[in-house]
Amino acid sequence: MEKIDLRRRHLLAGTAGAAALMASGVRVSAQEADAGPLPEYVEFKDADALIIHSNNTIETKRDVFGVQPITSEHQLYVRNNVTPPDESIVADRDAWEVSIEGVANPGSVTVGDLKRMGVETVAMVLQCSGNGRAFFEHETSGTQWQTGAAGCVLWTGVPLRTVVENMGGVADGAQFVTGTGGEEIPEGPNAADVMVERSVPLDVLDSILLAWDMNGEPISLAHGGPLRMIVPGFTGVNNVKYIKRVAMTEVETDALIQSQRYRLVPLGESGSPEFPSVWQMEVKSWITGPLEDAASGMHQITGLAFGGINAIDSVEVSLDDGETWEDAQFVAPDLGRYAWRPFVLAKDLAPGSYRIVSRATDSEGNQQPEATEPNQSGYNHNGWRAPGVDVTIS
Repeated sequence: MEKIDLRRRHLLAGTAGAAALMASGVRVSAQEADAGPLPEYVEFKDADALIIHSNNTIETKRDVFGVQPITSEHQLYVRNNVTPPDESIVADRDAWEVSIEGVANPGSVTVGDLKRMGVETVAMVLQCSGNGRAFFEHETSGTQWQTGAAGCVLWTGVPLRTVVENMGGVADGAQFVTGTGGEEIPEGPNAADVMVERSVPLDVLDSILLAWDMNGEPISLAHGGPLRMIVPGFTGVNNVKYIKRVAMTEVETDALIQSQRYRLVPLGESGSPEFPSVWQMEVKSWITGPLEDAASGMHQITGLAFGGINAIDSVEVSLDDGETWEDAQFVAPDLGRYAWRPFVLAKDLAPGSYRIVSRATDSEGNQQPEATEPNQSGYNHNGWRAPGVDVTIS
């Protein structure tokens, strides 16, 4: 397998400038790339921490993560499947209404109503389904994310189980929780081809939040405010923004984003309901430093690890591309099952070339594979080898 030099790997596949550079054989460094102008709806973010792939796809630079247990909203990645709604929807947040269906007593409730029902906070890794897509060996369409389409954030809201209980419980026959986003859908022959509507198994109902705050502040429009359906342990697309309808349904939605897209499809095949949906995240880790050549001496090798649907248990680091491994130490409080844990391995590095990789294991004994089984759209990459970094110590 070819070793990928992340210090020179392209990161701007969505821009014309990067396309020209790649065509000429030049690879763009994550640290050297021009951030470009931020879209208006995310002007509050830290442009120096981000890579602008497109108006709706913005990645966090790898060196920004460091050992942060919580990711600042100003540095958090952005992924939208549809153009965000107008800013007016967050003018009166408590007035936003969400329809609750598939319960004994269906009806609509406002965010203000939800705040009176209950409140919980969960720390959770928010990760785009395509994070790591650039590490697959086959060509994939879509944004060539490396490690930066992820962050760990605090969501605060009311548990969906509490809302459902207040409305008489789940109706008979329900098998899924289906969330519908409040984006404005362009006129056309079939709204289901464009709308953001995702179904997840009903057995995760108890962990779902209807959240109005992120990191202690009202959720911005960029990240789904005034209300977002949060499904801990599931990839970002399942965490529906601008949530307008939550239904307990007997079948999965037939929206294109569920029936054909975000499916784990074998190479050369087309998406369809016969293939597994992109739901739960897998155990994963990556190195956050050092990313550049450095002088010999003591170094703190840092990274991030999480278990996806399970808690993270341990992480190992290798300086020789997986030939030998050493246990790393977690360096931040355990924020719960769905959060990531920063880790560190202190090493006195002599002059030479090092290929640094990390390998995590979750609480159920699942360990990162060396490489991820390829799928047509490049989803759920969690292999340990490809995201490694090459560092020369002099």
